[in-house]
Amino acid sequence: MTSQTTRLCFVRHGETDWNADQRMQGHQDLPLNADGLEQAEWAGPCFSGKAIAAIYSSDLLRARQTARPIAEALKLPVTLLPALRERNFGRCEGLVGSEIVNIYPDDARALRVRDAAYVLPGGESLRQVQQRVLDCIDSLAREHAGQTIVVVTHGGVLDLIYRRACHMALELPRNFEIPNTGINWVSICDNQWRIEQWADTAHLGERGAIKVLSNY
Repeated sequence: MTSQTTRLCFVRHGETDWNADQRMQGHQDLPLNADGLEQAEWAGPCFSGKAIAAIYSSDLLRARQTARPIAEALKLPVTLLPALRERNFGRCEGLVGSEIVNIYPDDARALRVRDAAYVLPGGESLRQVQQRVLDCIDSLAREHAGQTIVVVTHGGVLDLIYRRACHMALELPRNFEIPNTGINWVSICDNQWRIEQWADTAHLGERGAIKVLSNY
C-alpha cells in the first residue's frame, strides 16, 4: 500500500492580555485582546480557496476565537479537542515569572531547566503534556491520511510539535519562534514528521515583526 502524507497547518492563537503581561495562562479560559482579535481576522483570509479537509482547535476561548475567521474563510465547522490545550501549569497559572520564583521556587527551577518529569502541583509535567499532544496529532494524521487539515492551538503545544519534527530534546532551551497567529506547516508520512514552513506572519504585514511575548 502506498504511504499517504498528511499536511497539517498549525496556527497559534492570537494575543491575549496575559500574553502581553508575560503571565502564565495554561488552562485559564481567556479571550483574545483587541490586537489578538485583529491578528485572527488577518489570518483567516490566508486560507481562502485552500483545499482543507477539516479544522480542529483547542477548546479554550483564545483558540476558538482564532479558529473562527479561518472557519469562515473555508466554510467549514471547527471540531474542538481538549487534547490540543496548552500545558496545565497548575498553581503557577496567573503568575508572572518573578512571582513564581518568589512563591514557588521549586516550580520556577523546573520551568527554567525544562525538567520533563516535574509535575507542577495541580498541573502537568512536560512529559505528560507531550504524550497528550503527540497522541492527538498522530491520531489526526492517521484519520486524515492524504489530506490537509488546520489545527489551532497554543505556544507550548507548538513547542512540542517543533521538537518532535526536529528530534529536539524536551530539556534543550527553545531556539525557535512561536509568534501569535504564526502559520506553521508540518507534513507527516510513515510516522516521519517534517517542517515545511515555520512562524510565518506575513499576513500581519508590518505588525508581523515578532514581539517577545509569553509562550503560554
